[in-house]
Amino acid sequence: MIKAIIIDDEPLARSIVKEYLQSHPNITVLQECNDGFEGVKAIQQHQPDLIFLDIQMPKINGFEMLELIDQPPAVIFTTAFDEYAIKAFDNHATDYLLKPFSQERFDKAIQRWMEQGGQGNIKADPAPLLETASQTAPQSQRIVVKTGGKIRIIPVDEVHYLEAADDYVKIHTKDGVYLKNRTMSHFEQVLDPQQFVRTHRSYFVNVQLITRLDPYEKESYSALLTTGARVPVSKTGYAKLKTVLGL
Repeated sequence: MIKAIIIDDEPLARSIVKEYLQSHPNITVLQECNDGFEGVKAIQQHQPDLIFLDIQMPKINGFEMLELIDQPPAVIFTTAFDEYAIKAFDNHATDYLLKPFSQERFDKAIQRWMEQGGQGNIKADPAPLLETASQTAPQSQRIVVKTGGKIRIIPVDEVHYLEAADDYVKIHTKDGVYLKNRTMSHFEQVLDPQQFVRTHRSYFVNVQLITRLDPYEKESYSALLTTGARVPVSKTGYAKLKTVLGL
């Protein structure tokens, strides 16, 4: 038996998926979720084989929800037309259902998933899709993290600086430090280069918070922030800062 979860903020959309699933008695719906917050908890609890996931939802969208799951299940996306989402799918071989979709189109998506492996087989890596999606609005304007079992949405304007930490990135804010399972290269592609400058291979800094640049060692500096924190600045980082700050 294939275990499934439906995650969509529209009750009608969820009911249509359930109706279409009646033609697939080998798939059992374990839970319906109204938003991504509920979705994360349900996936952790039930460990489904397959989820039907809306993209545009309140609080966090479908892509952001998947970022918070260590080992995402197989996904069939259900979405109204959205140019950036469609672009992401076109770049990667993940199936999606464009609302409103028919029983026939739904059946084809299920068939495709089964032919690609289905239950109990290796799932496609969602990382490339999520990487493409994260570079588009509104995700480039905020960072979603999971901490202590809770989900927090951090507007990028509230980020003081980013610091590399092995396979994670530390996000420093006025409310504390949060870990995100991303790379510095990812943030270099996502963040506005006029607002965040990579001053060092291990640091990005919000240039609006810089109050002073002090010489540190040979051909290097340190940036003093309004918060009192100091961030290292390499020779290359200094050149970038001079350009952005107009020095």
